[in-house]
Amino acid sequence: MREIQFRQALGEAMSEEMRRDEKVFLMGEEVAEYNGAYKVSQGMLDEFGPERVIDTPIAELGFAGVGVGAAMNGLRPIVEFMTFNFSLVAIDQVINGAAKMMSMSGGQFNVPMVFRGPTGNAGMLSSQHSQNFESWYANTPGLKVVVPFNPYDAKGLLKSSIRDDDPVIFMESELMYGDKGEVPEGEYLIPLGSADIKREGTDVTLVSFGKFMKVALQAAEEAAKDNISVEVIDLRTVRPIDYETVVQSVKKTNRLVIVEEAWPLAAISSEITYHIQKHAFDYLDAPIHRINSLDVPLPYAPTLIEVILPSVKRALEAIKAVSYV
Repeated sequence: MREIQFRQALGEAMSEEMRRDEKVFLMGEEVAEYNGAYKVSQGMLDEFGPERVIDTPIAELGFAGVGVGAAMNGLRPIVEFMTFNFSLVAIDQVINGAAKMMSMSGGQFNVPMVFRGPTGNAGMLSSQHSQNFESWYANTPGLKVVVPFNPYDAKGLLKSSIRDDDPVIFMESELMYGDKGEVPEGEYLIPLGSADIKREGTDVTLVSFGKFMKVALQAAEEAAKDNISVEVIDLRTVRPIDYETVVQSVKKTNRLVIVEEAWPLAAISSEITYHIQKHAFDYLDAPIHRINSLDVPLPYAPTLIEVILPSVKRALEAIKAVSYV
């Protein structure tokens, strides 16, 4: 099977859906003439023209609102934020507009659109450009939230997101756009709300999503050297969450560790911890451990970034802590 980059998988997903459905279009800063800030939309302007691949001003509130209005009128916009840090400028349109319109209109208006772009840290970009808002958006009824890990999942999930009749927050990683992975040539979709077991195991369940799946998988490899068999689950979507896959895994392994980039308070890991203690408490042989970023804004200095973010070392320590109870 061919190997392509994460950015290419996203670009293929958008292009395929735009060929399939003329109501789909892309808008955002630098998506057209510049081929995208991260080259995700490379070549799309040439194929689809400026009416369907639209460069916007640096005005997230404005073009997000245009997207919501377009979706309410039957189109299927893909709105790219250069980073989800900038989505805060548009958050009223996302949460008070897109997410609530179906409910507020008594079912008269769907808002079939995708807000997509990079989330989390991308190296030395400091506090205002290194944040994770997955749990913010996942806390909002009316939104679906997707955080893919590899090119295969990214393409299948983005195609499903574009076809979905509800607004979808599709969160990527700036550090993963160059990652390569196997992606088939043919048409495929991955349903939203379906987790994936990336590694089978029997001793500990390790849950993560997005780029920190790399930490989870590496920690599982290290644990195997100490004869600890770790089952690694990639949530893929954090609203809706596939609780059942996690519950069934914990019933098998009797232990749970969660790795997440976001700050610890009211995080996705908090929600999973609550759900497991409610629905699989009698199966737990050790307290649940979760690894989040430390509860501080991310600084510029790489030495401090290394201390603050979840690491293989911290994940491995947690795996061993629950294994030896």
